[in-house]
Amino acid sequence: QVQLVESGGGLVQAGGSLRLSCAASGRTFGTYGMGWFRQAPGKEREFVASISWSGSSTYYANSVKGRFTCSRDNAKNTVYLQMNSLKPEDTAVYYCVADRGYYTGTSPREYDYWGQGTQVTVSS
Repeated sequence: QVQLVESGGGLVQAGGSLRLSCAASGRTFGTYGMGWFRQAPGKEREFVASISWSGSSTYYANSVKGRFTCSRDNAKNTVYLQMNSLKPEDTAVYYCVADRGYYTGTSPREYDYWGQGTQVTVSS
């Protein structure tokens, strides 16, 4: 069983930055595909970014490409989401996800583990 714990959310002004962290338990973290989803009030959960087990490949939603960067440190069992140039439409609860089978796609159903979420609020 893997537990994911997000941190780093908060309130920031438009144009600002935040870095989310996701600490994972489990000795096989280094073999998991990891990612981030978000859900705004009244909206469906949407894919934000993902990263391969080695960190060599990353994928982003068009809405965040060029502004967000996903990275991981397998020695620390941690994945990060650096968010720059934040916009009010980025306001959402952000969830860290993990897949045992190297999946890094956009379907939330394919991920095996989810964190509890961290709130990000961007004021205009």
